[in-house]
Amino acid sequence: MALDARGLKLILAGVLVMVAGYILMMGGGSRDPQVFNEAMFDFRRLVAAPVVIVAGIVVIIVALAGACKKKQ
Repeated sequence: MALDARGLKLILAGVLVMVAGYILMMGGGSRDPQVFNEAMFDFRRLVAAPVVIVAGIVVIIVALAGACKKKQ
């Protein structure tokens, strides 16, 4: 197999971190389209969630790069 157990665990951890980022991005909507909700533009949705998602992508890239490094 191209990935060992450590690489698979890192990929799973990266996916879980990305899911946590998407969970942070949820919410902030309004039931009434005529009412503006400021919660849509808070720090958690605009900054924290994208940073967490990018961190998950970096973890996955590190896991895959480590597998390629060992293979050579």
